[in-house]
Parts: sequence; C-alpha cells; structure tokens
Amino acid sequence: MENTMNTRQLRDMFLSVARRVVESEDFLTDIDLKIGDGDHGFGMALGFKAVKTALEGKEFPTVEALFQEVGMTLLDTMGGASGVLFGTMFISGVARQEPHERADLALLAGIFRRALEALKKRGKARVGDKTMVDAFEPAAAGLEEGAAQGVSLKEGLALCAAGAKKGMEYTRECVARFGRAKSYGTKAIGLQDAGATSVWIIFQAMSDWASENI
Repeated sequence: MENTMNTRQLRDMFLSVARRVVESEDFLTDIDLKIGDGDHGFGMALGFKAVKTALEGKEFPTVEALFQEVGMTLLDTMGGASGVLFGTMFISGVARQEPHERADLALLAGIFRRALEALKKRGKARVGDKTMVDAFEPAAAGLEEGAAQGVSLKEGLALCAAGAKKGMEYTRECVARFGRAKSYGTKAIGLQDAGATSVWIIFQAMSDWASENI
C-alpha cells in the first residue's frame, strides 16, 4: 500500500489532470452553453494547456512549489473569475505552509480543505448554490475521510473523486445563486453546473492516475 508521492509523481499526476481537462473542452462547453456564457470549456482548456507547458520536463523541490506553479499558471492564463477561482483551488492551500518533499493523504486533505475555505470566503458560495463548491466540498471531505481511515493514496483519491462526482450531480437539483445561471431560476433545475463538472474532472483524473501508477 503506497501512502506517499514524491514531487515527480505529483507533477505527473497534474500533467494527467491537464490532459483530461483539455480533452474535456467540448463537453464543458456544451454544459456551459445551456445555462452559462458558453466559454467555460475554452477557458479551462486554455489554462490547463498552459499548466502542461509549465510542468513538462521540470522538477519541483517541494509539493508547495508545484501547487503554486499550477495555481499561478491558471490565474495568469485563464483570466476573469474562473482564473481566480481555479487558481485559488491550487494556491491558497499551500500559502504559508512549511515545505514538504512528499505528499500523503493528510497533506492533500489539508491543502484542499484550506483552498476550499479560501474559495468560499472569496466567492461567498455555499453548498447548494450550484457552483464549483458543490463538488469541491465533498471531494475535500473524501480526502479527509481517507486520511482518518488510514487508507492508501489510491483509495483516498477514489473517495475524493466519488465525492466530487456526487456533488457535481447534486448541482442538477439546485437553483443557481451566482452568474448567468441565476437568471434561469428554476429552469436550470436538471442541468449541471460547469464549474462543478470541472472540479469533478480534476479529482477524477487524479484518482485515475493514482489507480494506474501507484
């Protein structure tokens, strides 16, 4: 049972995430066209193409430096609210944290919990508002559950991805409180949020990589 990853493994996992997000551009665009501005898929693909370029062939001394690189790249390339929100997802959890050369479930759970709380504080969104928080909150809880149970990284990331998927699916039941989707009111019920879908894609890609490589 493997319980830690070095920074090279973590980099490879994030490269896999980047490829998955880029491949999902049309899927995300189709979702966003129904209740959003239709640009979410393009923005996510743009940001994660840049992440792929930023990480390929490079070594990172610490887990924190790698998270910082991913987050700053998204912030700099995506622009707008999505750039801030998805940049926050990777930057805020490692701010002022002591550096680590390896990551285990407890470390990842702490990083993403702090990032989630920063995201909620910044965006004022809560579970049920039909935003990325609906998928992020149960994903972070899945990591915490795995860490508390002492399961392997692969098993913990699977719990995380399952939580994100459940949260993403839950957005179909919700009325939006933010963005263009808010104007659709109850007409948006039955349609999933694009941001929550991206969060699920990110955590599912992390879980799939761990399942195949750890």
